[in-house]
Amino acid sequence: MYDSVDVARAAIGLAITPTRADEEKFIAQLRERGIKGVAVDIGGDIINATHIIIERAIIASRKAGLIHEEHAQDGAVAGAAREAQAQVIAKATGLNGGGKIAVCRSGEHVSVCIFMSIGMMYLNEVVMGLGHRTLADK
Repeated sequence: MYDSVDVARAAIGLAITPTRADEEKFIAQLRERGIKGVAVDIGGDIINATHIIIERAIIASRKAGLIHEEHAQDGAVAGAAREAQAQVIAKATGLNGGGKIAVCRSGEHVSVCIFMSIGMMYLNEVVMGLGHRTLADK
């Protein structure tokens, strides 16, 4: 079993994978270690996309088997995603961005990492946000 720091490291590593092939390979490596992971692309106006970011994190987590469709599990992923987004918002005001949300889980620990480029044209800033929640491990 891994602790919260290990699961957070996994989410960060998954979020920064540069290609879909690298992402799939990283997810397979995590699975071998007993950590479930999933990633999904995001983009657009980050400030006004709170509901989209949270929905994508929850739906991807359900599809990948990280969580089941129940209130507490959805809420844990939503809370961690919202925390990660709050850390990104400070640099995103008035700008668009593109990047990835990664969700990882082992036991009771769930971490969500948002890694993205924010800006306009080629004048981009790189930003990362990380959130963590705990769930009863059923």
